[in-house]
Amino acid sequence: MSGRLSLTHQEADPIGGGTAAPLVAVGAGTAVVISIASTFAHREEIVSPFAAALGILLLIAAAVALVTGILPSRGGFASERVWLVVTIATAAAVAEYVSTMGNDAVLYDDYGPITIGVLLLCMAPYASWAALLIAAGLSSGVLAILVAGNAAAAGTSQPVASLVLVGSVAIVALAAAGASYSYSIVGSILRWQREVNREALEQEVADDAGASGSHQGVGGSPRVALVAREVLPFLASVVAAERLSVADVDRARELAEGVQAAMKAGIEATWLDDLADALRSGGAGSGVEMLIDDPSGAAARLSSDQRTALTAIVSWLGGSTRSSEVRVAVVEGAGDGRIEVTAVPAQGPPRHRDLERIVAIARAVGFRTESMISRERTIVELNYPVG
Repeated sequence: MSGRLSLTHQEADPIGGGTAAPLVAVGAGTAVVISIASTFAHREEIVSPFAAALGILLLIAAAVALVTGILPSRGGFASERVWLVVTIATAAAVAEYVSTMGNDAVLYDDYGPITIGVLLLCMAPYASWAALLIAAGLSSGVLAILVAGNAAAAGTSQPVASLVLVGSVAIVALAAAGASYSYSIVGSILRWQREVNREALEQEVADDAGASGSHQGVGGSPRVALVAREVLPFLASVVAAERLSVADVDRARELAEGVQAAMKAGIEATWLDDLADALRSGGAGSGVEMLIDDPSGAAARLSSDQRTALTAIVSWLGGSTRSSEVRVAVVEGAGDGRIEVTAVPAQGPPRHRDLERIVAIARAVGFRTESMISRERTIVELNYPVG
């Protein structure tokens, strides 16, 4: 639930979320047009032309901040951009109220509430539902104070509570619509991703089981490989020999110790070690050096959804000759766990957009993620609560 609280449509589905950009530009332009038209409509009520002009300029700045924030070159709409846009738009509403202070006959022709609501609605694909509702509540509170002050200055006979309600309804209604969209679309995407990931994991388990059952090829169990490569030929040579030599006895001892060590490693190994073995020996990650650093066996305590997400990231980084080495370090502390996946590029670093699509799977199951791409390495850090 915590992941869904802060997850956005763009983070859950970077490609689908990006398709809303043209509509966002249209919505931001509409908000600017509304401010200009509203200011012209009640121009007789303006007592401060400077404040009126400032309000329009501030709203244009809010629209520009929104449109530039969704550009693909920025690599994603930052959560801080929500508060920047709302703050500037609220400042524009304050400037409008100042421009008609004491001379505002009616409230319904003020553009502040409707333009803030439109901008919040435009940010629905790029902000979480919780952020939209919080921003709507804060901006409504500021405008409520202004409405009450303006009503007192104008000496209106209408109840202040009704004026506050009229001034806030546009923000609350449009923000609620945006929050409802964000909550529902993210929920449907998460359900789809979990189903697809679960089916992929089940298919992978079935494939691994089939490979292990045949005991053939390089993708089998290390213990089976040791028996097939070393023990069986040695037993065949002993059977063919007339007597055992001292070298044969020493060799038998070495093989016994090797089998014992392999069995112990198999008992202590986690699913993450098995994934590394599979990527080392065959499939999309053939030839990739896989290093697992999980001294406490914390990977075994991950949920099935978390395992699926980590499998997707490791398999993607280690697949298609994308990396020459992949290292996975799992550490659990007091109440928190951290997984760091570090990949050394084989032919060049991956594109940020491609990596973001894979990392979004981890966010969908509750991981807090950070990623970094350079020419030397690609790092994905996954943080999660323990207990």
